[in-house]
Amino acid sequence: MTTPALLPLSGRRIPPLNLGPPSFPHHRATLRLSEKFILLLILSAFITLCFGAFFFLPDSSKHKRFDLGLEDVLIPHVDAGKGAKNPGAFLIHGPDEHRHREEEERLRNKIRADHEKALEEAKEKLRKSREEIHAEIQTEKSKVAQAMKIKETRVLPPVPVPQRVGVSGGDPEDTEIRKKREKIKEMMKHAWDNYRTYGWGHNELRPIARKGHSTNIFGSSQMGATIVDALDTLYIMGLHDEFMDGQRWIEDNLDFSVNSEVSVFEVNIRFIGGLLAAYYLSGEEIFKTKAVQLAEKLLPAFNTPTGIPWAMVNLKSGVGRNWGWASAGSSILAEFGTLHMEFVHLSYLTGDLIYYKKVMHIRKLLQKMERPNGLYPNYLNPRTGRWGQYHTSVGGLGDSFYEYLLKAWLMSDKTDHEARRMYDDAVEAIEKHLIKKSRGGLVFIGEWKNGHLERKMGHLACFAGGMFALGADGSRKDKAGHYLELGAEIARTCHESYDRTALKLGPESFKFDGAVEAVAVRQAEKYYILRPEVIETYWYLWRFTHDPRYRQWGWEAALAIEKYCRVSGGFSGVKDVYSLTPTHDDVQQSFFLAETLKYLYLLFSGDDLLPLDHWVFNTEAHPLPVLRLANSTLSVNNGTHWSEQEQRNSVITSVEEDLEKKQILSLSE
Repeated sequence: MTTPALLPLSGRRIPPLNLGPPSFPHHRATLRLSEKFILLLILSAFITLCFGAFFFLPDSSKHKRFDLGLEDVLIPHVDAGKGAKNPGAFLIHGPDEHRHREEEERLRNKIRADHEKALEEAKEKLRKSREEIHAEIQTEKSKVAQAMKIKETRVLPPVPVPQRVGVSGGDPEDTEIRKKREKIKEMMKHAWDNYRTYGWGHNELRPIARKGHSTNIFGSSQMGATIVDALDTLYIMGLHDEFMDGQRWIEDNLDFSVNSEVSVFEVNIRFIGGLLAAYYLSGEEIFKTKAVQLAEKLLPAFNTPTGIPWAMVNLKSGVGRNWGWASAGSSILAEFGTLHMEFVHLSYLTGDLIYYKKVMHIRKLLQKMERPNGLYPNYLNPRTGRWGQYHTSVGGLGDSFYEYLLKAWLMSDKTDHEARRMYDDAVEAIEKHLIKKSRGGLVFIGEWKNGHLERKMGHLACFAGGMFALGADGSRKDKAGHYLELGAEIARTCHESYDRTALKLGPESFKFDGAVEAVAVRQAEKYYILRPEVIETYWYLWRFTHDPRYRQWGWEAALAIEKYCRVSGGFSGVKDVYSLTPTHDDVQQSFFLAETLKYLYLLFSGDDLLPLDHWVFNTEAHPLPVLRLANSTLSVNNGTHWSEQEQRNSVITSVEEDLEKKQILSLSE
């Protein structure tokens, strides 16, 4: 543990010291700077002292950081007996109580030692002159700069790339279907070409104003979000010249060493997911390198008392924070729960287990927490480890957490049984408490708020139809047919939300109150921003059933987008889907190219294009390959004796072992 005074200068906003000759009293700038630095050192020592003293306070429930069994995150808790809290609580290191007490005492002694060391370092700092302090700062800056240079130039270890199955082709035999697919490709060209002309390098496009656009999720920098998000769509459509334009921009311009605060969730699913998919599809190393560089910038977001990451992180300073509106500074389930796929692939590609460990820590922590009615609330405080507001949704704030439980299992070649069990448990609770049927016979997914069900479904929740279909195979009690039918019912409801508007495009959310069914009531819910979730569900159900209605419904949506959202400078969302003379919002979202047009293209392609037994799509529709040990020359697990815990985690554990063996082999060479 180091005192804050010893942190690298890049991590602190401290102005440089003036090393000129001593100033006269009226030259206050230099004196004030020196005084401020001394005061900062004293304050740092005082804060360290206060923080350390916390651990020596009497053991009282009001002083505990965690109250839901999460104290084990910092110090393994020893059950004191019958009167103890959570007498059946899970012990991290097993049932040996004596060993637990020794471990706890060891950790407490380490905390005391670190505390005393920090105080001594602070005292030593205060005894040094300005010149000595400045020299140390310069040394620390040089070390940090050198470390960053090494990280940026280091060569990633070679790993066997999973077989690239079905990355092109998929030409339909039917002439009419082929024409529809070509039309979707033309729409992609229109969106891309206008972005290339009017918004190149910007995060998104304003197609009517014909200029670049960005939102706070990307921070203040122009990171080319549309370029990264669209790469894999361009590739599978055979638009290779456009793909190469994007690759060149990334090689020359994509820089993550910027003073910009970004959304960890959005940057992960769009940038890391997009770069990894581009790498796996094309084999170009630059995409893997950029993905790893960005991932390293996101790691400081996990520096919280619980290991639950902040929602936002500054790419330069590493300082994180949460959205102010999110239930008293809580982290959001759909954000910290939607990292697993990308981070497991990062560990696979780099040999660095830190990414895998970060997401597995989140999973273990969530498993230990009590869930009201078996449901996961949308908010979790990263400081206290307590749930925030009891609001559960399969739409916004919750959606992709459930999706990634299922897809972690699929990505592991269906051997991550822990993820599958968590998914099945969650779906059973969702079906029991959130899924209802309206008077008109429409099945919908409501939201649980403050102890009651709100009969409202969001456009974002429409992805669940595809999720239920995708997870049908392997479901409990041989209920595959049930969940496939449930997915079809959700698809029908979401189609009705489209069909009951003037534009045949779905609203942001819709109600099921009395006579009002699948219709938006509030003006603020009547917009359509080129979202993909309904079309995503059509595609999954087409793949699993080949029922022609899904292609028909998808084509209806494509025609409506073409008619009402297409403008001369690209595609724009509309503000009111119930008005035949809609007003455009003048934003071409990056996910329109990454998801909406990709799912439409796949809907009118053959099943041999990105087959689902080889590829798993992240929540931004970026395809990542299934990790099979049989595909890896690192698989030297023959004869390995698996423990019970390893069998539960199966392929993820196997990937971890492969990575460790690879490291051992590289050392021996």
